[in-house]
Amino acid sequence: MKSWQFGDGGEQGTDAQVLATYLAPLGVSLRGYPVAAAAAPWLAPAQLDAAGQEQLLEALDGVFRELQQEKGYQERDLVVLYPEHPQLAALDERFSRIHIHEDEEVRYIVDGEGVFGFVLADGRQLEVTVTAGDYIHIPAQVEHWFRLNAQRRIKAVRYFSARGGWTPVYSERALQRFPRP
Repeated sequence: MKSWQFGDGGEQGTDAQVLATYLAPLGVSLRGYPVAAAAAPWLAPAQLDAAGQEQLLEALDGVFRELQQEKGYQERDLVVLYPEHPQLAALDERFSRIHIHEDEEVRYIVDGEGVFGFVLADGRQLEVTVTAGDYIHIPAQVEHWFRLNAQRRIKAVRYFSARGGWTPVYSERALQRFPRP
């Protein structure tokens, strides 16, 4: 976790304990998993073919096995976004609107950066920049969004208990303005 900030120029910081206090009522949790050194050959290239993606996932299987034991995850896949991705604008637009999912959303960031945003119980909106080594768990029904930052590059493993719950259900709530780097 690099940083967090409230919308419309509000409070910001880098203190993980303060952030955890804001996210706890939502059930959102963040923790760190160092990215395995064995993954290095597949982190530098912006894009990966199917074989490279599978090799990267295999290099990260230690985290997957741990999460299988702890949370019961059965499947995982890899999201690879980069500036030249042919569907980048459409994907960024799709997930940068406030939405919920019927199932939990789980990401382990292994390269690059992105921003998850949350609507807190009091209506305030908070954005959190996630970076390599960050694991984020968002329970079902939590209003959130995701956007790329100026780097426009991220590799993230998604973990699933069951497929099918990640279709966004969009909210009518307006997204506040957040400073963009």
